[in-house]
Amino acid sequence: MNIAIVCYPTYGGSGVLATELGKALAEKNHNIHFITYQQPVRLTGFHNNIFYHEVRVPTYPLFDYPPYETALSSMMVDVINNYDIELLHVHYAIPHASAAYMTKQILEKQGKRIPVITTLHGTDITLVGRDKTYSPVVSFSMEESDILTAVSNNLKLETYKNFSIKKSIEVIHNFVDVTRFNKKPIQAFKKMIAPNDEKVLIHASNFRRVKRVMDVVEVFLQLNKKIPSKLLLIGDGPDRPQIEDFSRKANLNSEIKFLGKQEQMEDLLPLADLFILPSEYESFGLTALEAMAAEVPVICTNTGGLPEIIVDGLTGYMSNIGDIEDMSEKAFHILSCEDTHMRFRKHALEQAKKFDIQNIVPQYEALYARVV
Repeated sequence: MNIAIVCYPTYGGSGVLATELGKALAEKNHNIHFITYQQPVRLTGFHNNIFYHEVRVPTYPLFDYPPYETALSSMMVDVINNYDIELLHVHYAIPHASAAYMTKQILEKQGKRIPVITTLHGTDITLVGRDKTYSPVVSFSMEESDILTAVSNNLKLETYKNFSIKKSIEVIHNFVDVTRFNKKPIQAFKKMIAPNDEKVLIHASNFRRVKRVMDVVEVFLQLNKKIPSKLLLIGDGPDRPQIEDFSRKANLNSEIKFLGKQEQMEDLLPLADLFILPSEYESFGLTALEAMAAEVPVICTNTGGLPEIIVDGLTGYMSNIGDIEDMSEKAFHILSCEDTHMRFRKHALEQAKKFDIQNIVPQYEALYARVV
């Protein structure tokens, strides 16, 4: 099939999933056309059957805000007409679903029908999409999509809760390439991070308030009193300066390392003994799944879609939001006994395999075949 995928090209979960999905489909001899404003971060090197179309938005003095949605729709029309695209799959509702609707209307005037699948990822529904500035357009665009999918059952329920739509939503979970993450850590690198065989904790996020990164630090400080540990914080965002300032003032520079945005997570996650994700909400929790694929147990909150991937007491533990004490005690339980730790690691990998890319991509292929 000739498939066009519209996504954000950044490190966020929606862009990662869309890119990895396109790459997997290309491996199965589908022709994949990515349409976005810059090359997706996970789209590196040459990939057979993959094409990238950059959306350029001309700047004019008249516009305070360049009309990206209009430029995107025009690019989608151009790609669909010139590459015999059979299906348009847009990830993240804003503004991709509304741009897809405009594209569909333009093509219908030309006598061409293009089916549209919209995949909802999280904040497009739970945060941004609920804003009254966007809500009417988001609702309309979702209803006008031929197929609507969500990456978790929780996100499906949240969509129905926050929007008055009647459209059926199909759940296709996020996925992970287990073979990519299931690798042995580079011992020399780990020795640099933990020279005295300290336990290594990792957190990765966009450092927004909803991620509660300070909770990660508090859990680490309590655990470090009992078990010598190091903390790696991966990512960047608005809360990072505050956390860094706290770390400096508390003289924790040797214990807490800020690694910034990292593209090759498969090289970092296997270094960890434990992954911490204390978010207020996760529509799915892709970073937690990637950690489990690297055989890393997870301590997280029992919110959003996390209970759909974490098996409490088996692959890690879940706690209430903000319960630092409980998370610290559970982290200690996992790391204080090597046999216990190894058991959690084994079950984490087994659970991750249920969400392996080889199991999820065929679900999308079946969906494509049905809608086309």
